[in-house]
Amino acid sequence: METLKAQKKESKKEKAIRITGAEAIIHCLLAEGVDLIYGYPGGAIMPVYDELYKFQDKLTHILTRHEQGATHAAQGYARVTGKVGVAMATSGPGATNLVTGIADAQIDSTPMVCITGQVPRQLLGSDAFQETDIVGISTPVTKWNYQITKVEEIPEIMAKAFYIARSGRPGPVLIDITKNAQFDELDFVYEKCTAVRSYKPVPKPEPSSIEKAAEIINEAKKPMIVFGQGVILGEAEAELKAFVEKSGIPAAWTILGLSAMDTDHPLNVGMVGMHGNYAPNMLTNECDLLIAIGMRFDDRVTGDLNTYAKQAKIIHFEIDPAEINKNVKVDVAVLGNAKETLEMILPLVDKKEHKEWKAEFDKLHQIEYDTLIEKDIHPTKEGLTMGEVMEQINIASGQKAVIVSDVGQHQMIACRYAKFKQSKSNITSGGLGTMGFGLPAAIGAKMGAMDREVVAIIGDGGYQMTIQELGVIFQHNVPVKIVVLNNDHLGMVRQWQELFFDKRYASTVMTNPDFVKIAEGYHIKSRRVTERADLKEAVEEMIASKDPYFLEVKVEKEDNVFPMIPSGASVSDIRLK
Repeated sequence: METLKAQKKESKKEKAIRITGAEAIIHCLLAEGVDLIYGYPGGAIMPVYDELYKFQDKLTHILTRHEQGATHAAQGYARVTGKVGVAMATSGPGATNLVTGIADAQIDSTPMVCITGQVPRQLLGSDAFQETDIVGISTPVTKWNYQITKVEEIPEIMAKAFYIARSGRPGPVLIDITKNAQFDELDFVYEKCTAVRSYKPVPKPEPSSIEKAAEIINEAKKPMIVFGQGVILGEAEAELKAFVEKSGIPAAWTILGLSAMDTDHPLNVGMVGMHGNYAPNMLTNECDLLIAIGMRFDDRVTGDLNTYAKQAKIIHFEIDPAEINKNVKVDVAVLGNAKETLEMILPLVDKKEHKEWKAEFDKLHQIEYDTLIEKDIHPTKEGLTMGEVMEQINIASGQKAVIVSDVGQHQMIACRYAKFKQSKSNITSGGLGTMGFGLPAAIGAKMGAMDREVVAIIGDGGYQMTIQELGVIFQHNVPVKIVVLNNDHLGMVRQWQELFFDKRYASTVMTNPDFVKIAEGYHIKSRRVTERADLKEAVEEMIASKDPYFLEVKVEKEDNVFPMIPSGASVSDIRLK
């Protein structure tokens, strides 16, 4: 055994090349298949940028206009491709500006590796210029983080970072590298990480749990599925469809689960949650079995936990053991990757059609359609609605576009009315609800899927949080389409103020600039629509364009989003108006 170890060590030594830590970082990225990085240079990370300059033919760096934009762009890229997104920044404010995007990636399970520069090892703890404890700051919002202070650590830590970021339930990893480690030299050899001691990213499914779950499913008279992003992350879309079609069970989705299943599938019954569809929310408290697949029972989905699905047995398909019984007590936990566990349970599930139960969903959907949906997408009132804009985008794009939404009323409208035929098509900030996410995430999504149409749906408030990223679109001619639904308000907050604070519109009215002129300043083709007669043609022109395009649509100021479950209320308390 010792002889074998010695031979391996000698073999590694023969393969080694003598390089600096900064160059080693580049070689690590290339070895992991990285071809695109978003970032912003500065003093503490400058050695890596200097090496990056020499590798421009192999590794593209996109200079965002703010470090937060770099993380959101990396998220958009990761979400549309399934690969690990990479963002890079300098120490101090550069590193702290990454934190919002890192936190967003953590709660939405997005694989991302962030690399930050740090002051030299000998200056750590001295309050040196642009020194911050980014490892301490980011610990609560990363899947793993590490500070490299010695050049010899770089290959192993970088390999570990990518493995942890992409394996199991994905998430963001931050690697902080002191400047001395970037300048110093090492004998570089890279080996990909395939395992980490005590870290078991994918639990092994238990056959007994699969069998018990199948037994309960086959006995159920009113079963319902709620699927989340775990289906997409686990690449289990085909298995979900097979399971739904064989079992005949109506299936609803969380906003991050949207697009895992065709929106026009006959057993797709819509979105659950605060602004979800009427039928799946109401019938959550009438089903006798709730099957959760790759979702985490977020409070926006469950409402009041004291009244959530108390009459139902609950089966939870989940890759992360920490999510089991965290919010909702379950009867059967099926641990593992959804692709594997759904494949295992499929032969044990009886072929059924729950026609009478499905008819209940159809009946409630018709009530919602007559009360709300028809008026949203085919309004007769004078002002333009957000819903009719989304409907025109569906038609013009043939339901094939990637829709990237920011956060607010427009986000809920986009998730309610966007139509999809392909997975990884709905990209939004779910758990953190980050305003400013939409524009940079759309840039990353387009760069990750140049063959697909990418449309950003953004409100006038969130747009101005990262509007500077128009500079990236201009500099790199990224043919993303931007739609700003402008109601001159922070719309979602204004809606709450109208409904729950006696219309006291405190700090939600916005005096906005001329968005068209700003876009034109970045040499982006632009147009503003204020009349319904112009909407269809403007959307068609935008979708047909081969270049970046900005479209502002002036929508009604008090165009509220319904249905709505008041905060803390039961899902059965969903309001249609």
